[in-house]
Amino acid sequence: MITEEQVLERIRRTRARRPRLRDERITLAHGAGGKATQSLVESLFVAAFRNPALERLDDGAVLDLPAAASGTSGPARAASGPSGKTGAACADEMSDAASTAPRDETVLAGGTVNPAPMSRAGEPGSPTVFADDPAATARMSDAMATAGPRLAFTTDSYVVSPLFFPGGDIGDLAVNGTVNDLAVCGARPLYLSAGFILEEGFEVADLQRIIASMAAAAQRAGVQIVTGDTKVVGRGKADGCYITTAGVGLLDRPITLDAATVRPGDAVLVSGPIGEHGVTIMLARGELDIEADLTSDTAPLNGLTEALLNAAPGVRVLRDATRGGVATVLNEIAQASQTAIVVDEAAVPIRPVVAGACELLGIDPLYVACEGRFVAIVDGAHADKALTALQTHPLGRDAAIIGHVHDDPPSLVLGRTSFGGTRVIDTLVGDPLPRIC
Repeated sequence: MITEEQVLERIRRTRARRPRLRDERITLAHGAGGKATQSLVESLFVAAFRNPALERLDDGAVLDLPAAASGTSGPARAASGPSGKTGAACADEMSDAASTAPRDETVLAGGTVNPAPMSRAGEPGSPTVFADDPAATARMSDAMATAGPRLAFTTDSYVVSPLFFPGGDIGDLAVNGTVNDLAVCGARPLYLSAGFILEEGFEVADLQRIIASMAAAAQRAGVQIVTGDTKVVGRGKADGCYITTAGVGLLDRPITLDAATVRPGDAVLVSGPIGEHGVTIMLARGELDIEADLTSDTAPLNGLTEALLNAAPGVRVLRDATRGGVATVLNEIAQASQTAIVVDEAAVPIRPVVAGACELLGIDPLYVACEGRFVAIVDGAHADKALTALQTHPLGRDAAIIGHVHDDPPSLVLGRTSFGGTRVIDTLVGDPLPRIC
């Protein structure tokens, strides 16, 4: 008779195998954020472009730029940028651009403030002040002067259907999603790019509405859209409007958020109720005879992540729970850290309308995408402090501790059900909710 331990060991060995792309054609599942996406990304893209920053497969790449020669005891490394300029020259140009930003610290929705202009590389500047830890501010200032700035860099594409939905549209979704990818790297988002692929015949009024939404979202998040591109394709060759973004942020803290640092005893937190965005999109398509008072959770999370990082020194890793949902995020963390994550399913915050819609659709809410929620793994000793920091912020008032990290069975996520049993929560298979972002 096969025991539970033997079953779990077989699952662990199977999942430890290197992903292989066996499909001959791309399917919708390859864009869902689950197993098919993992196979596509690791078998093709990582294999072709392999480098240490890419291999981490985080929401964004964290890059260490060389310091300016005047600020170091030795020569600066010449990292060439897109125009052939050194990293120091690129940093100078970014500083010049930042110096034109508004200097008043207007409080924005979500608790952030307009980013203060950065200092020129290698010159005395004003790094972000941690009011609760002056020593950290001093250490950060010294580190920035000798080691060069640390940047987070991310890119994303948006093909959501419909373009307009309760609580948002493709425009603010693109800005918020890019900001959030930078925020969960521990960065302060600064600058975004936006590329538009437009279909011939697309209504100019709809494009104006999308652009206005992006501008408002950028203002709320305290970022600037500083460059972009536009392409138009023939009628029927697109679906109205697609948007591609990139984002750059500055890491003000001498920290590295890494799933590999997760260890037994850590607590698992989610910043709010899950599944609202994915279910909202499905209902907005009008294909289902279901009516619900529900809006997308899309929101910029940089103010919330900053509040958490200021309050809890033991944050191991942050991930925004977009495609593939909370379940897929937890599986990625468990595999990277070779730990077991046990989720108390009764503790997961899910609004009744989302739970009801998922039940009718036959979908597990743990796999439904969010666009304004993140998962945090925090040192268990600081879990209560982290939870309090989240719950005192407007975007985190329904945050919860949903589980803990264990040492066995390694690389698996288990759920403790309301019936008292335990189930394996695997990475998403297939694509139950296509084109939700």
